Amino acid sequence: MATLRSHVLVDAAPDAVWKVVADTANIADWFPAMAASTGDDSRRTVTLRDGAVLEEVVVTRDPGSRRFQYRVVGGDLPVESHLGTVDVIEVPGGSLVVYSTEIEPASLAGAFEEAISAAVAGLPAFLR
Repeated sequence: MATLRSHVLVDAAPDAVWKVVADTANIADWFPAMAASTGDDSRRTVTLRDGAVLEEVVVTRDPGSRRFQYRVVGGDLPVESHLGTVDVIEVPGGSLVVYSTEIEPASLAGAFEEAISAAVAGLPAFLR
């Protein structure tokens, strides 16, 4: 299993950042590799820019610790196992966003890493 991690410092209050990353249905708003997303508090469907669809379930949505976790459970990619975790941590002057992913097969790690890194790097501009 491959383990990935990206992080970024954001000049925004943790609650403002949390509101964005915990908005299950609207992840495509800030995640450039996604063309569309829909969902609710327990499930979401994302359509990637190449047209592939991923079905996901929400595992954890904890506003107290500002942790959001989800699993890919179906769709067009051959994902065998997946857990994505987004943590928003209060730091002096703003927030630290840490996005971790565990994925199997490891052959998918490169594509996931590229997409996640771009999304995380773009969060500060999105939140302005």
